[in-house]
Amino acid sequence: MPGTERRREISRLRARRKKTTKLLNRVKAGTIDKAEAARKFRRMTPGADVIIKREGLA
Repeated sequence: MPGTERRREISRLRARRKKTTKLLNRVKAGTIDKAEAARKFRRMTPGADVIIKREGLA
């Protein structure tokens, strides 16, 4: 794994943002249940509680 830890951290953050956006779009489109989306957010990111509260998934 070349690169510094900060570079890898930024890369992971960007990937999480993309995944979060796609998952929220699926919730809004109705192709995924809100409870299932909340479960996936909890597994994906440490800031899941903030996202779940903000988007009204709980």
